[in-house]
Amino acid sequence: MKNLAPDITRQRLLIEGFFEIEVDRRTINSFFEDITKTLGLRTYRKPIIYATGKRGKAINRGYDAFVPLIDSGIALYVWGNAGFFSVVIYTCKGFDSKKAVSFTKKFFRCKKIVHSPF
Repeated sequence: MKNLAPDITRQRLLIEGFFEIEVDRRTINSFFEDITKTLGLRTYRKPIIYATGKRGKAINRGYDAFVPLIDSGIALYVWGNAGFFSVVIYTCKGFDSKKAVSFTKKFFRCKKIVHSPF
């Protein structure tokens, strides 16, 4: 992908995996709190967390969540019935990708995890 704005610092990372823990609002809040501390990122609001409830297909039920950062944001999508998550970290400040992946794998007790910068 061509860098259209080379003067603007941006770092993006997609992490996906299958989790081995119970995920609810409390878990999501803890994830956001802990990953931002681990990566040295600062929030300026509390996370926004939506539970999908019984809307849509059963396989897609779970949570959509976002925490705004002073330097952009982190989005988390959880498929509860499938035990699967997808997290996108997008910042205007550099962070340690290896640390982000390692933390996420440990937090969610992942047996399978993939990641890719974009």
